[in-house]
Amino acid sequence: MATSVLRFSLRLSTRKTGILSRNPGLKTSAIPRTTQSRTAVSTPSGAILPKPDKTPFGLIRMTAVVVPFLYVGTLISKNFAALLEEHDIFVPEDDDDDD
Repeated sequence: MATSVLRFSLRLSTRKTGILSRNPGLKTSAIPRTTQSRTAVSTPSGAILPKPDKTPFGLIRMTAVVVPFLYVGTLISKNFAALLEEHDIFVPEDDDDDD
């Protein structure tokens, strides 16, 4: 919401200003000039915002996320493989190669 208000005010301010041409006078443009503003790194007044706080992503947090999901994925795949074998949908053939 705040960025749309800022962009609207920037469009109004650029519409009112003239652009220089080869002629000595100022002409107003029929096409409004748009300026790019990155409000993520600066305030509307132009001041640079401080760097965001960095949250350390340690080995313990990574393990706490990865291990349970790997375990759940393993259980799902094991149960699905057992279901396929039970219904004879995908059963590996036993070839006797004792020659």
